[in-house]
Amino acid sequence: MARMHTRKKGRSRSRKPASTAKWVKVSKEKVSEAVEKLAKEGVPPAKIGLILRDQHGVPSVKAALGMSLDKFLKEKQLQPKYPQDLLDLVKTAVGMRRHLKENKKDTLNRMHLQNVESKINRLVRYYRGKKLPSNWKYVPEEAALLVK
Repeated sequence: MARMHTRKKGRSRSRKPASTAKWVKVSKEKVSEAVEKLAKEGVPPAKIGLILRDQHGVPSVKAALGMSLDKFLKEKQLQPKYPQDLLDLVKTAVGMRRHLKENKKDTLNRMHLQNVESKINRLVRYYRGKKLPSNWKYVPEEAALLVK
């Protein structure tokens, strides 16, 4: 996938092995218990996968559970209220706005803030009606409260 705000192509990435099901030594029940416990503690789904990989030796949650982590969390009704990628961008935008209050002449930061907020608005359009309410809008002042 191409980058959004640069002229670079951005194709480089790591790829998972073709089959990870034979590597998994942990049973499906133990993996599901660990996922439920971490989700109830408020750990975001991306971190759940990292914790399972590093501490429990599960290379792929999808291979261990037989379904994606999002589907599993949706079944158990443990999905977070807002998508994690949206929250990360909102947190970045809040930090940039705080920086701009102190440094009013930082035009480069202002340009990057516009890029981040355009990404937020694109994600809001994508998630609206699916994971976000149909009338949800990004308002910077309310977003600061959302992140805290």
